[in-house]
Amino acid sequence: MNISNRGKYKTKQRELILEFLVNNKNRHVTVDEIIEYTRKVHSPVGKTTAYRYMDELEQKGVIRKYTVEKGICACYQYIDENQKCHNHFHLKCKVCGELYHLDCNFLNDLKGHLYENHGFEIDSSKTVFYGTCKKCLNKIGGKNE
Repeated sequence: MNISNRGKYKTKQRELILEFLVNNKNRHVTVDEIIEYTRKVHSPVGKTTAYRYMDELEQKGVIRKYTVEKGICACYQYIDENQKCHNHFHLKCKVCGELYHLDCNFLNDLKGHLYENHGFEIDSSKTVFYGTCKKCLNKIGGKNE
């Protein structure tokens, strides 16, 4: 599907938002980052407009929304038609706030175990493990507890 056809109707602001999402499809972005991008290209988008369009894109399956903590902004990721974001878990650093993709056979085995032995299916796309990333651990010089 052509990305320009994935939104409800075309406007310059919507095109810019979608362009930013596609160009950053390998990472999680916030609405504030999108707004900053639109300002830099001299076509600013208001926060309400951006959130409404993000909600619409999420409902259409164009993006995935991650809300990892109450009171903290959600982040979003463009879902490329070839991307398989739903097949992995996520790590959230409680120091720097970075959200990482984690494709780990051990966790996939755990997911299988929970389903087969406990009748519980985990949605790995929404599963987030909290801790401290290696970069932040190196900065603070300690082990994550």
